[in-house]
Amino acid sequence: MPRKTKSAGAAPLSPSGFTEILSMIESARHRAYQAVNTELVSLYWQIGQHISRKIAAAEWGDKVVAQLAEYLAETQPGLKGFTRPNLFIMKMFYEVYGGNQIVSALLRQLPWTHNCLIMTCKHPEEREFYLRSAIRERWSSRELERQIDSGLFLRAVAKPAIVSPLARQIHPALGSIFKDSYSLEFLGLADSHTEPDLHAALIRNLGRFLTELGHDFCFVGSQYPLQVGGQDFALDLLFFHRGLNCLVAIELKATRFKPEHLGQLNFYLEALDRDHRKTHENPAIGLLLCATKDDEVVEYSLSRSLSPTLIAEYQTRLPDKRLLQAKLHELYQLLATSDEDAP
Repeated sequence: MPRKTKSAGAAPLSPSGFTEILSMIESARHRAYQAVNTELVSLYWQIGQHISRKIAAAEWGDKVVAQLAEYLAETQPGLKGFTRPNLFIMKMFYEVYGGNQIVSALLRQLPWTHNCLIMTCKHPEEREFYLRSAIRERWSSRELERQIDSGLFLRAVAKPAIVSPLARQIHPALGSIFKDSYSLEFLGLADSHTEPDLHAALIRNLGRFLTELGHDFCFVGSQYPLQVGGQDFALDLLFFHRGLNCLVAIELKATRFKPEHLGQLNFYLEALDRDHRKTHENPAIGLLLCATKDDEVVEYSLSRSLSPTLIAEYQTRLPDKRLLQAKLHELYQLLATSDEDAP
């Protein structure tokens, strides 16, 4: 009898050939999570609305809400999260945002934990700022809490980044991308640190530094080599910004800003544009990150600068909460005055 032979099958694929299927699964999981989150936040909104209206109409009191929590616990023993304190948080959730349709649409794009954190902010503009930032930057709840504790709203609104005229001309939106002050408390630096200390700590914590910089920043290199006229130079940090479509050079100074610091950064930008920039990219931008700065000295230094540069400072500690609240209160008053003066 003739021997039976196995039919030749397709050659086995390497694991890399299955990445498309994995991508489909992950996309479906993300959409499912988003759908569940949207429904959950909508449910909390509806419950908060119901409780708020009942109490406003004097049909319910605090004791009724406590009875509701007990009833839900007895009839739905597996149901979690509907305690008396949580029901009042849902009520506050509706009352805080109920009059703003635009903001109420943003709420459903964030998890409930994020919304609870943002509700601790006292001013409507501050809450909307963190809602939009958390959605855009895709912060975790831990990172959102850190940004609130670091006073990002105060840093972004009260003190926008000081930008050279040429930088603003090339990129009008530059002030909303860069900050006047960066919070680097996660580096764990001593008060008396050096530039090598700062540089090494940033490289060790590169992921967190990218989060602090903001979305669309991509790391290119550290001590990036530049050669001009037969001499070798090293740029502290080089990034690329996808939205601005340009290289971003960052020079570090562990001291107070001095006007002469700009000369070195301008030199690096010229070298990047002449020898490293690709034809489809915009001119490079320079950020000088200093320990401290005098805003008037910065403004004078940048007013006639012919390079697209910015000067910012960094903080190695989170601000004191009482001091932060006091400064936020001052900002709230300024915002309230602006609203009253508006036509």
